[in-house]
Parts: sequence; C-alpha cells; structure tokens
Amino acid sequence: MNPHWRSFLESTEGIFDGDTSELLHFGDAAGELEAAPRQTVVVPLTHLALIEASGEDAKAFLHSQFTNDVNHLQASQAQHAGWCNAKGRMQASFLVWRREDSYFLALAADLQEATQKRLQMFVLRSKVKLTSLTDNSVMLGLSGPQAEEALAEAALPCPTEAMTTAVSAGTMVVRLDAGRFMIVAPESAMAALWQKLTVKARPAGVPVWRWLDIQTAFPLVTLATKEEFVPQMADFEKIGGVSFHKGCYPGQEVVARTQYLGKVKRHLFRVTSQQALKAGDVLHSPDNPDQSCGMVMTVAPSPAGGYEALAVVQSNFADNVRLGSREGPQVQTAAVNP
Repeated sequence: MNPHWRSFLESTEGIFDGDTSELLHFGDAAGELEAAPRQTVVVPLTHLALIEASGEDAKAFLHSQFTNDVNHLQASQAQHAGWCNAKGRMQASFLVWRREDSYFLALAADLQEATQKRLQMFVLRSKVKLTSLTDNSVMLGLSGPQAEEALAEAALPCPTEAMTTAVSAGTMVVRLDAGRFMIVAPESAMAALWQKLTVKARPAGVPVWRWLDIQTAFPLVTLATKEEFVPQMADFEKIGGVSFHKGCYPGQEVVARTQYLGKVKRHLFRVTSQQALKAGDVLHSPDNPDQSCGMVMTVAPSPAGGYEALAVVQSNFADNVRLGSREGPQVQTAAVNP
C-alpha cells in the first residue's frame, strides 16, 4: 500500500497487521464493530487494490476476459465482474467502473500483482495499458445513516442510485448500495479528505467493512479462495456479476452449462461461529463422509460476539456443518438467497 497513506493513518492511531499491511482498527476494535450497524463509519480499504485499464482496445479486451458485459457499461455505472480460468473457476472478482475511456478494477489486494501480470499475458497486440493505482491513490469505504452528509462535508458528489458513480476534481465515488460508498482519491488529497470525512464518520478498520460485506452478501474472491468456485456457487450472478447474453470469455462454456443445466449444488450461505474462522477454511458435514461440503470466503468478528462469514456450502448438507473436519465444532448456516 501507499507508504505515505500508511504513515498518515498510523499518526491517527491506526493499527496495522504486521504480516498483511491491513488496517485492523483505530484502538477500539470492539467499539468500531458495535458502531457499524447503526453509526456512520469510514474505513481505509487497505485489503483492496486498484488497476486501471486504458487504451483504445481496453473495452474490447475486458469484455473478452470478464464474465460481465463491459461493452455496454456506461460512464456513470459500476458492475461486478469475475475473471475465470478455463474450467470456469473464478481467479478474481472485481468491481468495475468507467471514467471516460478508462476502466477501473477494484479487487482483493493479495491478488492484484498476479492478476495484473496474468491479464497482461492476454493483451498481445491489443492497445491496452494495465496500471496499478494502489500506491498513488487512496481507497475509502463510507457507510451509515450520515454517509451522504459526510460526502457533502467533504465536497464530494453523491451518486443517487446503487452501482452508479460520480467524479469531482479527480476523486471518484461509487455508490455500492443504499448506505455504502467507495471513494477513490489521489494521494495528494488524502489528509484533507480524511479530516473532512471524519467530522461525520467514525474511523474503523477493515474487519468492520468485511462485516458490512457479509451483511450485504458480497462474495469477494481472495488468494485463499482463488480458483475454488464457479461464479454461481458464490451466487455471483445474483449480484449482477455474470452476463449470459455476451460472447465468449475464459470458462464461459462451463459457466453457461452450469446455469442452463441447473446443476449448481453449492451456494452462498451466511455462517456464524463461536470458533475463529478464516477465508479458505474447509467445511465438512457428518452426513457427507466422502468429501468436504464447503469453504469459507469472507470472515469478520461479529458485533454480537463470535464470528460471521460468507461461505459456499453444498445446500443439502447445510443443516449440519462442521469446521475443519466431520468431528469439528459446529457452525450455523443460513441461506443468503433462500
């Protein structure tokens, strides 16, 4: 991440994970989690990275690679998209939006380097430039009842509808849903922007944003879950991340066949556990002795205690799920899209 941004956040009592450079909290992790359901919070999204795709062939290139229809993405719109391998398994998931002729791809930070390098392999003679913006931009998440007021305090535009965007003086705002926004600003704006936003919003760490992701059933692919799921296993098509009317892309045949034959046995579930979980943890069921029945995607501590997660689980075993082995501690599951 941007070293100047990290130093600034540390000066405001931000505490980082020494291994991942992820912002954990601002001195009161439990209080931040308790605030998330009812107060306005602002979160440095240090678990995400940003790639810009520019050049006259950028649209056609991304359209040929991603699960969604990039050709018809309007300048004021955002969309989810996946990038699959030949077997239809997601290598990465993105939030994609346009600004003029450039496309911006927000993805898990631990996948950025490998994803950009592999995407570059497919550029060939296309006129496309892939640029990492992670080190010279600031990404913030804003959520809560006063989020719109906080944007106004910071002199930022407020998109009116979910999955739409607005731009002002080089700062981009993406409205994710009714109460959440992503803000991408140049490094030069970071200190002033932070000071203005925190008039209305409480600073919070990445675990708070992950908890909010779990509440809205947003399935982010990370290094721990890379190439584990066909998009429909993570209910990715239900958040508009897959187009079944566009042309070919890597894994398209598998994704389409899975959809039209209706053979998806695994789906996205919310999971609660008193035991610590992490992305990539394998789930089992005593009713299915032959193999695992699921995998954890996203985890956060719960404001109520214990942990909450999103996991891909085989539906017919979801009522009896254990962590780690068939004899492991039981976890509770609830279907995201029953």
